[in-house]
Formats: sequence, structure tokens, C-alpha cells
Amino acid sequence: MMLAAERRADREIMKILVTGSGGQVGQDLIRGLLERGHEVHGSDVASRPSALGLGDRELPWHLLDVTDLAALRRLIARERPDIIYHLAAILSARGEENPGLTYRVNQGGVYNVLEASREHRVSQVLFASTIAVFGPGLPDPVPDDVHLQPTTMYGVTKVGGELLGEYYNKRYGLDFRAVRFPGLISATLPGGGTSDYAPLMYVESMRTGAYEAFCRADTRIPMMYMPDGIRALIELSEAPRDRLQRTTYNIAAFSPTAEEIADSVARAVPGARITFKSDPTRQAILDSWPNALDDAHARVDWGWAPEFDLERMTEDLVPKLRALLRVNAS
Repeated sequence: MMLAAERRADREIMKILVTGSGGQVGQDLIRGLLERGHEVHGSDVASRPSALGLGDRELPWHLLDVTDLAALRRLIARERPDIIYHLAAILSARGEENPGLTYRVNQGGVYNVLEASREHRVSQVLFASTIAVFGPGLPDPVPDDVHLQPTTMYGVTKVGGELLGEYYNKRYGLDFRAVRFPGLISATLPGGGTSDYAPLMYVESMRTGAYEAFCRADTRIPMMYMPDGIRALIELSEAPRDRLQRTTYNIAAFSPTAEEIADSVARAVPGARITFKSDPTRQAILDSWPNALDDAHARVDWGWAPEFDLERMTEDLVPKLRALLRVNAS
């Protein structure tokens, strides 16, 4: 098996388009791709965020609504990217507030990206899927291949994205690859996901000294530190196609309870007061998700392995968030 380090040594410099670049994953992904020397183009419905902090590095930015197929076709035809990372989406909690818009952005957007990529011969499409594709009553840990019965429009559209990508792979030979992300925690402000109770414990403990989480203390879902998530996307992209036995992969890191996260925060932020008051709507979504994921296929096919557990994440994350909050306050 080719290891990640060997893949990195042999990689080519690519021209890459990232949709949804202004989001939590997009900003960190852009930094990771630029560090590898790629030519990266960002796109979003909003202008380039000032928080990207790229220094002198170039980052062309395109205002793009992924529901506009004609605009997407024009951008791809003009820029001719080798790879597209499709991240543009409305997340779970916000998605339940406006299911119709969520369907148009998440389902229509992935169709438009795949269709324009097929037409303009994009070499590879990477897709950010999610544990929200799963529903209740599944084995623990949950393997890749189970009956998918999501309980949110976000989850429904991500299932659709996985299936569309597999269809375009089989029907047209498009190199489509996807990861199912756990709840992601990063040194950016949360963006409206149901798993945001975890990053908010860190952010609010440092900002105000207290946080009331919208879940039960015993809530347990798969979690991952963003650097591992970014590395998973990039390493999957770099993996030789003939090593991959599937188009969509579970990836896993750690599965703490909400109380265990709170305890980790309290050790790193002395005096932090974290309490719990379950919100019925969001708690129902969390309870429908797995406790843990089986990522054996990713480990075998492309050498995936996480680097961060809960405590190592907290140690790395807290100083970064302190610096971010100081900048935002100034």
C-alpha cells in the first residue's frame, strides 16, 4: 500500500476549485491546499472572508451560487480546474429551518457540479458528506454499507450527493470521491451544524466563561478535529484510483460524550462553567446519528488514520481559539 507520505512526495501541482470556500471546512482546506503548492481558486455566494489570513499567497475568489448551473459552467469552462472540492451546503440545523432552500443548494448544487465537471472533463470531484446520512437503529460502530434513513433534509441531500457521485462514476467515468465527516471541531467560529454544541463549549467558555449546551450530557456522536478532516480530504484525493474499492468512505477519530468534552474544556479553561439543557429538535437529530463509525475501508484502501484524540485536540485548539477571539474583539 502507498503510504500518505509517499503520495505527498509524488504529487503533482494541480489547479483546484473549492466551492463553499467561506465555510468552516473551506477556509482550512484552502490553507492546506496552498501549503502543498497547488493553485487554488475559492468560490462562495459571499465575498472572500478576511479571516483567511493567507499573507502574500494568491487566492483568486469567485462569487458563485452553485444552484446556478449556467454560472458554474462558465466558471469551470474559463478556469479549467483539475480538481473540484465541493463543500457548498446548508448544514443540518439551518437546513431544518428552510428545507426547500436546503434541497436546492445541497441536492441541486451537487448535480450542477457533477454535470459541469462531466461536460468540461474535470479530472476529479471531492465531496464532503456527513454522518447525517445515517438514521437510528444501526449497529455500533456503523460500517460504510448500511441502509441509509436520514432524519433531516441535510442528511437526505447528502445521501443524494453520494448516490449521484457514484452514478457519475459508473455512467461517465468521473473520478468522484467522498468522505463522511463526523462532527468537526476547528479554530473557527461554528457555522450552524447540529454538532456545534462541541465547538461552542470551547468558544463560549473562553469568551464568557460559561455555556449551556443544547444537548444531554450523555450525548455521544463521532467527532474529529479539523486538521484531521482536511488531511483526510487531501489524502483521499491523492490516493491512486486503483487502490479505491468504493466512492464514499466513513472516516473516524474519537467519540466522546458531551460531558467528556466539557470536562476536557474545563481542564484547559479553568473556571469554565458548562451546563446542559437539551433542545428537543436538535437532540432528536443527535440521537438519530451513530455513536461511532467503522472506518476500516478507508484505513485499508488509502491508509487513513487520525492523529488527534480529544485531549490532544483540546491542547492544540485552545490557544488557537484564544488568538482568534482576540482578533475578533480588536
